[in-house]
Amino acid sequence: MKTIRFIFLSLLILSIQPAFAADDHSLLSGETMNYIGYGAIMIALVVLIVAMLTVLKAFKLVARLLLGPEAAVDAKADKAALKEARKAARADRLNRLLSLKPMSEEKSLLIEHDYDGIQELDNPTPAWFMYLFYVTIAFAIGYLLIYHVFDAAPLQYDEYKNEMAVAAKEKAAYLAKVGNMVDENTVKLTTDVAVLSSGQDIFKSRCIACHGDHGQGNVGPNLTDDYWLHGNKINEIFKTIKYGVASKGMPTWETQLSPKQISDVANYVKSIHGSNPANPKEPQGDKIVDDGAAKPATPAPKTAALIK
Repeated sequence: MKTIRFIFLSLLILSIQPAFAADDHSLLSGETMNYIGYGAIMIALVVLIVAMLTVLKAFKLVARLLLGPEAAVDAKADKAALKEARKAARADRLNRLLSLKPMSEEKSLLIEHDYDGIQELDNPTPAWFMYLFYVTIAFAIGYLLIYHVFDAAPLQYDEYKNEMAVAAKEKAAYLAKVGNMVDENTVKLTTDVAVLSSGQDIFKSRCIACHGDHGQGNVGPNLTDDYWLHGNKINEIFKTIKYGVASKGMPTWETQLSPKQISDVANYVKSIHGSNPANPKEPQGDKIVDDGAAKPATPAPKTAALIK
């Protein structure tokens, strides 16, 4: 009864609360009101469940009193018999699945001979186990023919080599894709042999007509000295190759070379600095010293500058 009174009191408070809220003199916040409402609902549900269980128990008690003790005993016996029947049915299904005989028939399965008082049962191997055994034999024969006789499928080591070859192709494609995403802002200076070799091949096929086969300069400036027309940093060289210098006859290579190829050539140009090739062209541009300061070079003839 105290619980019911508490529920009714809580509901009464919730019903009165909006009246106070209308005058802006609420004793409880909206969030607190929600919590109280949820709590009251949950308590009401619990009380309802308890009441239903109590009524059910009362019905059972009344039924037992009306039917008498004999009916209660019979009901218990019927319940125990039903439980035993279900247990026997489960055991019977298990025995059929395993192709076994029930315990009650074991005497008829005993083999006549015994050893030291120990006897055996003549229970056959379960059919499902024999079918599984036959499947394993068929699988073994098929595996032997497919992998070792007809070579219709690769063995594990061959499959591993095939997967590694596919992975190598995917890696090369990924590196090519990443390399082609480079620009004058993201290009990096490197001494990787593969990069420099690629840059050298491109230089010899595209650049020697103007810069010489060793970068000593021809129509274009010498690429091996300390004098530069457009900067000697890797990103500056990349930008010069990519966009060219139309006013000095340097063509743009953006449409003819991929970003990675331009990066390779720029790194190769950096690698031949200070190589002192034979018959170098006179200096052009400003001398770039280690501290980054630029000094004017000796006046040079007005020739086309291709990279510097």
